[in-house]
Amino acid sequence: MTWRWRTIRALALLVLLAYTAPAVQASLLVSCTTSASGVAFGSYAPFSASPTDSAGTVTVTCTPFLVGLLVSYTIALSTGNGGSYASRAMSNGLSPLQYQLYTDPARTTVWGDGSAGTATISDGYTIALLAPVTRNYTVYGRIPALQPVSPGTYVDTIMVTVAY
Repeated sequence: MTWRWRTIRALALLVLLAYTAPAVQASLLVSCTTSASGVAFGSYAPFSASPTDSAGTVTVTCTPFLVGLLVSYTIALSTGNGGSYASRAMSNGLSPLQYQLYTDPARTTVWGDGSAGTATISDGYTIALLAPVTRNYTVYGRIPALQPVSPGTYVDTIMVTVAY
């Protein structure tokens, strides 16, 4: 019996869709913008016993209007099109490919909105100058091994929400 190795292109896109400002006073003293780079997994080999790992970045830039201001925010990620943190899935038509996004390089803490056992990333700092401060946060992605999927391009869309 001859096994053929199939190569599958997998791509999870992190798309900035929203940011919120829960306190009106804070939003008058600081302005924050966000951007995100996709987690591009590249090729996936369904018969490999090893998971496929990749990483992306969420970038938050805050511009203050007052020196000495404490800036703090929380970054949350949505479930994606799979609708659940437990089973995030990219799709190629009707064919799903399970994957997960994590806050840590060991890939042990699922990055979500703080519900269902997931975690968010929180950060804070005091503004020393009236200049923008940019911070980058790595999103660690993993596709579990040995998923029987069809060849093709798999995509999911994640909403990044920054509350400050």
